[in-house]
Amino acid sequence: MDPFQQMTDWKKNMDHFFGENFWNEFEGIIKPTIPQINLYQTDHELFCVANIPGLVDLDKLDVYVDYSTLELRGTIDIDNSFSIKIKEEILQGVFERRISLPFPVRSDKIKATYKNGLVFIQLHRLISETSRKNRVNVHVLEDN
Repeated sequence: MDPFQQMTDWKKNMDHFFGENFWNEFEGIIKPTIPQINLYQTDHELFCVANIPGLVDLDKLDVYVDYSTLELRGTIDIDNSFSIKIKEEILQGVFERRISLPFPVRSDKIKATYKNGLVFIQLHRLISETSRKNRVNVHVLEDN
């Protein structure tokens, strides 16, 4: 008897009962997203701090910005070859994280730095030069 077959059957029954997307609601609880981030906003800037411990080769971290989306890709790999693991709480592995930003940002003015396991990303609000404040005339509707 395969115990994993019973788990697969159990999950199929739960999917059938609750719906196929039921487990997606728990993904952040069961498997927290990595890297963890903090996002800060001022009037014209965004500051993102991403927790990426053990990053030795900065070329293995990809940071992309597309209009109002920040994307981080890489690997968290902490060297544990020196001893036997007893407890592991720091999430590791390959990650791909997309963060929706509260406003569009400039692609030509991005600064990213790394220090003490944290990536600091500074983004600047995109203010379109073509947009201008135009006064809108308001007209009174006549009663018929």
